Amino acid sequence: MTTLFRRKAVAVAFAALALTLAGGGIAVAQPAAQAPAEVVQPAARQPGSGSQPAVTPAEARKAKAALAQGPSAQATAPGTVASAVVTNGGTVLRGSPEVVSATRYGPGEYQVLFNYNVSLKAFHATIGTTDPYNVPPGGEVSVAPRLQTPNAVFVQTRNSSGSVADRPFHLVVAN
Repeated sequence: MTTLFRRKAVAVAFAALALTLAGGGIAVAQPAAQAPAEVVQPAARQPGSGSQPAVTPAEARKAKAALAQGPSAQATAPGTVASAVVTNGGTVLRGSPEVVSATRYGPGEYQVLFNYNVSLKAFHATIGTTDPYNVPPGGEVSVAPRLQTPNAVFVQTRNSSGSVADRPFHLVVAN
């Protein structure tokens, strides 16, 4: 019985060594100078390319000021939500008190700024109407945490054929 365990231990040791060497070989084969795509933004960015616009120093100051203002303790309690209704021009029509502002960067690209850290929250957006009783335009919407801004959400809208287009949207952040 002990011989069986010794043989298994030797086999497991060789398997672990082989996996370690194979993993190291893959890591060595990758270029070391290449930075992750999430950190470095391309110099010439096309709207709708999947990358976000760079954060300007003025936007960074505005985001820090919004964080300093902070929400009420009840507003960010687990199970609560923050919401915003934003026009296709990037104006907040209505929303919860935690919404500070919305910014339109270009065709179909928006940032919604909050007064608390939303980077680890769940985001949900939908193309929505800004007028009561009207049907919203067709299209698609994508949301992501805003690059280098923990209290903002990046929203990208497209028309039904997938081309970048300005669309009004409704955004919900679940706490």
